[in-house]
Amino acid sequence: DTFTDGKTKLSMTSMHVPEAVMSLALEPAQKSSLDKFSKALSRFMREDPTFRVGFDPETKQTIVSGMGELHLQIYVERIKREYGVECVAGAPRVNYRETITRKAEFDYQHKKQSGGQGQYGRVIGYLEPTDTIMDDPAFQSDMIGNVITPSWLAAIEKGFRESCESGPLMDHRMSGARFVLTDGNSHAVDSSELAFKLAAKGAVRQAVEKAGATVLEPVMSVEIVCPDEFQGTVVSLVNKRKGMIEGSETLHGYVTINCVVPLANMFGYSTELRSATQGKGEFSMEYKTHMPVTPQVQQELIAKHAEEKAAKQKGK
Repeated sequence: DTFTDGKTKLSMTSMHVPEAVMSLALEPAQKSSLDKFSKALSRFMREDPTFRVGFDPETKQTIVSGMGELHLQIYVERIKREYGVECVAGAPRVNYRETITRKAEFDYQHKKQSGGQGQYGRVIGYLEPTDTIMDDPAFQSDMIGNVITPSWLAAIEKGFRESCESGPLMDHRMSGARFVLTDGNSHAVDSSELAFKLAAKGAVRQAVEKAGATVLEPVMSVEIVCPDEFQGTVVSLVNKRKGMIEGSETLHGYVTINCVVPLANMFGYSTELRSATQGKGEFSMEYKTHMPVTPQVQQELIAKHAEEKAAKQKGK
């Protein structure tokens, strides 16, 4: 929004706010500082739309998310400097996504009878990939007639969207999936909003097993500037972190290297770069997109997630 004299007509484009790519658990060292801690987070969220704050109900921790390791470190330092609150930060965590790679059909019936009114809902259709892997989950009804009462369609969509909040591989959010409802069945007495919501969730579980689920990781565009004498060393560091060089340019004794690197491989890079270039190298990075991980990395991530989940369950 803006002010004009009433005669001038302006069309203003909205600001693009990218997805947060990194998160960490954060809490004040002293419980007595909780009020100041909350005020700081609220203020920073208002000032910076790429800085987000959430709450993990499982671990009962405050989770802050942003555009990288340095971005979050700066806010931790500002809380200490501007509000006098020492914080305890957990290990940085990359925000992965999950998606599907092929179409898979489902035919799921949710039926529960326990005396009195039961629960009944049946949904038939398919789950398919959308045009791009980072599209928001989409719901589509291609039913002919009213085999399912129209009032239950919202419950089916709700069940699908809730399922997408926790993917099948690592419990990360799903993207790039479309739920297409083609048929189904309802019962005059036993069908309800809850029954169809649970039927939709069951249908997603059923279809995802056959839909080639895969993990997506955030990939960053990285620009590195250093004296050209260190170009070979810097390129080898990028290769070591599974990056891909897109181009380089030399000017006045300095080389600028452009590359794309998975965010998970960028931890501790600033220290390594300074060490390799005698303190003369610097870099900047910004989020580019999410890309599928390799099968080997996916297996490692799933195994690590299973271990962490088991440890949490054991600690309860």
